[in-house]
Amino acid sequence: MRHDDPVDFEPYRAELVVFCYRMLGSFDEAEDLVQDTLLRAWKARGRYDPARASVRTWLYRIATNVCLTALKGHRRRPLPSGLGVPSDDPGAPLVPALDVPWLEPFPDARFDVEARADLRLAWVAAVQVLPARQRAVLVLREVLAFTAAEVAEQLGTTVAAVNSALQRARAALTDVGDAGAVTEPDDPEVQAVIQRYMRAFEAADVPALVRLLADDAVLEMPPVPLWYRGSRDYGRFMERVFGMRGTGWSMRALTANGQPALAAYTPVPARGHRLHTLQVFTVTDGRIAHNVVFADPRVFDAFELPHEIPADELRRER
Repeated sequence: MRHDDPVDFEPYRAELVVFCYRMLGSFDEAEDLVQDTLLRAWKARGRYDPARASVRTWLYRIATNVCLTALKGHRRRPLPSGLGVPSDDPGAPLVPALDVPWLEPFPDARFDVEARADLRLAWVAAVQVLPARQRAVLVLREVLAFTAAEVAEQLGTTVAAVNSALQRARAALTDVGDAGAVTEPDDPEVQAVIQRYMRAFEAADVPALVRLLADDAVLEMPPVPLWYRGSRDYGRFMERVFGMRGTGWSMRALTANGQPALAAYTPVPARGHRLHTLQVFTVTDGRIAHNVVFADPRVFDAFELPHEIPADELRRER
């Protein structure tokens, strides 16, 4: 490819962002790394040899090296449930751990995501535990379906080393569970469950919320390291939330990580509603099994959510 040949890398931007997100667990970092990847590709376009690899494969080689460099000395991005035991105290202090680089959700609406099962929060959180090169091999081979030879070329290693790393990565993820058991967010049963949860939340109806939960449902709230397991403790904590914030909430449905999600707006007297949290759900067997609640303003910005809903706008919607 000559330096003056026209080349358009933009068609690959979305899938590269998804790849970098799987590697880093951060949407903000993923966007930055993809920008770096495309800049490097543009500068190196004169050295690209189409006889050796497609443009896509070549871009993934650059992106993989960018991610591996970024991960050197990088702390993994966990969820609270990956750091300690659940709490049984619904009144425990809600102190954020701002020194922890928490896992961030992925805003589906901004990208066309195909392999959504491997974008789910539980899967991405589990992948963060893997060493960086194992992580890269797993995503490139299992999710993106590159051949072992292509991955070996991308990583500058051998096919045998790639196959060995993939085997170790698979073994480390045996406890993640079957992605096929998690129903898609557009499934009618899932939509019905989420709609009922939304109505119960807006009404601050804790018994109605609890009826929608699996017995061992998990509630966690990064950046607060506190988390709860079981419908009883989940309900007790929600009683605390509604006791502090009152009733009259407003909810907006969306998706994140290929999962159903809700943006929760708390009422503000004489002003309307203010964005409180983004909640990402796992629904299995017609019950909510997991709710990860995000309160970081950077997450809100990534999802391009309005931070306030004026009272007159809410009245028009109703």
